Amino acid sequence: MAVEDVRERYRSRAAEYTELLGSVDDMAAQDRALISEWAATIDGPAIDAGCGPGHWTKFIADHGVAVEGVDMVPEFVEVATERFPDVTFRLGRLESLPVDVGGLGGVLAWYSVIHTDPADVPAILAEFARAIRPAGTLLLGFFEGPRLEPFDHAVVTAYFWPAPEMRSALDAAGFDVVETHTRTDPGHRPYGAILARRR
Repeated sequence: MAVEDVRERYRSRAAEYTELLGSVDDMAAQDRALISEWAATIDGPAIDAGCGPGHWTKFIADHGVAVEGVDMVPEFVEVATERFPDVTFRLGRLESLPVDVGGLGGVLAWYSVIHTDPADVPAILAEFARAIRPAGTLLLGFFEGPRLEPFDHAVVTAYFWPAPEMRSALDAAGFDVVETHTRTDPGHRPYGAILARRR
């Protein structure tokens, strides 16, 4: 699925997505705890890459982090800016973050690579590695599964990633994996999250 196609699908459903999934209060307690713990460790500025309607960006900012939200969907940037005017949001692409080499202490990529063709994921992880300073961290959320394969997502095709394959991709991009979390909540797809440190 081309990046442009993913963007157009989300443009048409941005309001619906925001209403259904745009509140941290509606997210799993485990996710809030994990992102909160990660935010407390960040040294320097951060980017919420693929921020959607901005709820996690605001959550991180409320933990004292100098964070910006970046998304390729104009409607998400607009609604996030309206909802959280004290936080900066801008248009941008995961494969070309608007920061200098080593300019970040951390990147949150929370389910933001789920629609990316697996062949293109290494380039995005390499861009995260370029942007994050040595010893900075990446927190990556994804759908975890026994095989790397596509599935029918409500908006547009997404992919399951086995945690070992995602760890290998992160290692190849220049990260050391610190923690891996997986779980399956009733009524939801299997969840995966990896905390990785830039070598």
